[in-house]
Amino acid sequence: METKNQVFKIRKYDDTREAGFVNAVAAAGVAYAVTRACTMGNLMECSCDKTSGKGTQRISKKMMGKMTEGFENTEWEWGGCGDNISFGNKKSKAFMNFPNRKKRKSDMKTLMRLHNNGVGRLAVKNYMLTDCKCHGLSGSCTLRTCWKKMPPFREVGNRLKERFDGAAKVIPSNDGLNFIPDGSTIKPPGRGDLVYSENSPDYCKFNRKNGSLGTYGRQCNVTSDGIDGCELLCCGRGFDTKLVREKSLKYQTLLSLVDVWWQKAPTKSDENRSLRRL
Repeated sequence: METKNQVFKIRKYDDTREAGFVNAVAAAGVAYAVTRACTMGNLMECSCDKTSGKGTQRISKKMMGKMTEGFENTEWEWGGCGDNISFGNKKSKAFMNFPNRKKRKSDMKTLMRLHNNGVGRLAVKNYMLTDCKCHGLSGSCTLRTCWKKMPPFREVGNRLKERFDGAAKVIPSNDGLNFIPDGSTIKPPGRGDLVYSENSPDYCKFNRKNGSLGTYGRQCNVTSDGIDGCELLCCGRGFDTKLVREKSLKYQTLLSLVDVWWQKAPTKSDENRSLRRL
């Protein structure tokens, strides 16, 4: 069993792109979970968002076109009960940024962690979907009520994976209050781009110091050419296959015997017969 100190030793490489990705996913996950809880009425502090689109929110022409496609002569208004992403992001920011509250804002690690946390929150907020419901007699759609809802979290994860692939390596700026690209060929990162400052360790090699378990024991897809394929996960070192279906069938047979055994309270003679059968 690992001690607390060992766990934090493994997190030595927390300035890599992998660490930035994990921070972003965690921040997005907290925002998503809190927002969903608000919509479902599971929290006392908040409720669903009944003001979506009112006041300062603007609708782009592209989004407006999608909303009115096929309903050009139909009136619509904001209503319903949308996902309260503003509250979710507020709580996510407070929770994820809490460990860094006493650290100097000029600390490079803190700057990157706060930035990547924000990337995760924006991956939900900036891609909210619009859902609508028709109102009218006899199935007509004379009026539509629309509200905002979060995208599926799988889409959020896929979007952050794209940010991971295009993460920018950065170094501290001269005043220490920000970070800049590590090289003239690197595009300055925006609010939605992940950043890192250390190159990733070689995860193909076993190294307890940086938390890499190497390739031994990894499960891979022998027919895939993607990221789950054996060629990539095994780092080109080859792989062994073993049949697991037979073992699974034996396990299922054992379970069926147990189910039959407990269908009724066994008598003494039942027990003797069952033992002889086994």
